[in-house]
Amino acid sequence: MSGGGGPSRRALLGLGSNVGDRWEHLRGAVAGMPDVVEVSTVYETAPVGGPEQGPYLNCVVRLETDLSPRVLLGLCREREMAAGRVRRVRWGPRTLDVDILWVDGESVDDEDLTVPHPRMYERAFVLIPLRDVAPDLVDEIPGGSIVDDIVPVGPLVGTTGA
Repeated sequence: MSGGGGPSRRALLGLGSNVGDRWEHLRGAVAGMPDVVEVSTVYETAPVGGPEQGPYLNCVVRLETDLSPRVLLGLCREREMAAGRVRRVRWGPRTLDVDILWVDGESVDDEDLTVPHPRMYERAFVLIPLRDVAPDLVDEIPGGSIVDDIVPVGPLVGTTGA
């Protein structure tokens, strides 16, 4: 997709869902994103922080795009709204969460957008799928029980759900 005006570069988005048809929410988000070149394995993960809630399905999507981080944020919010996301409780359950993790050569520090994502390197549920599509960005995965709770469940494309 064109429209950002600049050169094409790698952008990485983290997706997660733990409400409703988790597989379909992830599939719909990826289908609605421009410039997708790769999608990580989908992992089932225990929730981190927030109220008691069910497990998430998480993946990372790699784009090669000329879109700015600000335009990408708008697309992320559109995908969340299309999945029926309602923001009620911080770190609460959600149909879909789409975060901009990284955009090559970009740094943003605004109230509503920080790129690179400020907690990206603290979260194994982000780093493990990130390693699938951008191994150059992942030096190590934080240890502990959180890694044990991350289970690969298959590819997003061609899956029938779980």
